[in-house]
Amino acid sequence: MELKADYEAISPDLGHSYKCAFFDANTPNQKKLRWHYHPEVELVYINSGVGKRQVGTHLSNYKDGDLILIGSYLPHTGFTKVFDEGQKEIVIQFKPDVFEGAFKNFVELKMINQLLELSNKGIVFSGPIKEDIGLRMEGLKYESQIDGFLTFVKILHDLALSKDKEVLNAAGYAFISSPIENKRLKSIFNFIRDNFMEPIALKDISAEVFMTPQSFCRFFKKSTDKTFTAFLNEYRINHATKLLSETDLDVKSICYKSGFNNLSNFFRNFRKTTNYTPNAYRESLFEDVID
Repeated sequence: MELKADYEAISPDLGHSYKCAFFDANTPNQKKLRWHYHPEVELVYINSGVGKRQVGTHLSNYKDGDLILIGSYLPHTGFTKVFDEGQKEIVIQFKPDVFEGAFKNFVELKMINQLLELSNKGIVFSGPIKEDIGLRMEGLKYESQIDGFLTFVKILHDLALSKDKEVLNAAGYAFISSPIENKRLKSIFNFIRDNFMEPIALKDISAEVFMTPQSFCRFFKKSTDKTFTAFLNEYRINHATKLLSETDLDVKSICYKSGFNNLSNFFRNFRKTTNYTPNAYRESLFEDVID
C-alpha cells in the first residue's frame, strides 16, 4: 500500500479568519499522533500535564502544559496522547497571509509579521504569558465575530512582544518541498516512533524507504542536519526523560525501555543530550516541584 504524505487541509471557521478547536478527554483530537504539515500557522495551548514535542527535527518533552507556535508547512506531530482529568488542548490555525497587505500599511502589525517568520522554526513560550494566552484562547468561544478577531490579533501581538520564548529549531529547518522526499521523511519518523525500543539496523530502515544505506545516510543528514544515529539516540533519550518524570521505574529499566542495550551507552548519551546523569535529572525535577 502506498504511504501518502499527511497533508492536512484546514478550513477556517465560518465567519472567521482563523479556525479554533477545543479538545479534552470527551472530545479528543483524532489527528493527534500523525506526522503532518499544513500551510496554516498553528498556535497550541495545553493547560496542564506532560507530553512530547516533535516539531521539525526538534525533540523534547513539556511539563506543566505548553504554549507553542508552529509555522506554515513545518512538519510536526500532535502533543496530547491521552488527556488527564481537567486537561484540555486549544488549537488556533490560520493562513500566514491573513494579514497580507496590512503588514505594509499598519506599523502596529510589523512585529506580528516578524513573529510569523520566526514561527517557521517553531517557538515555545513559558512564564506567565503561557497561562494568560491560554485563557484568552479559551475565551474565543464566547466572543462575537469582531471581538474574537481583535482578541486573535492581540494574542499574536503579545506573543511577538514576549521575551519568554525559545526557538525550537534554532539551526533552521528547511521543509522538504518534494512530495517524494516528504513521504520518505514521514515514513522514517513513523518507523522510529514504532520501533525505537528495539535495535534498528541501518539496512532495515533504509529498506523502508527503498534506499541503499549510503543514500539513506546522505538523505537523512541533508533533511535533518543530523546523522540517523544521533537523531535516534536523541529520540530514545527524549523518551527516557519522560519515563524519569512520569514513572518510578529504576534507571536500568528505563535504559532498556528506551531502546539502549547497555547502561554505559545510555549514561553517555543521556549526559550528552541533557548535561545530567539520569539520577541527577530526576532529582532536578523533584527540586522544581519543591520550589
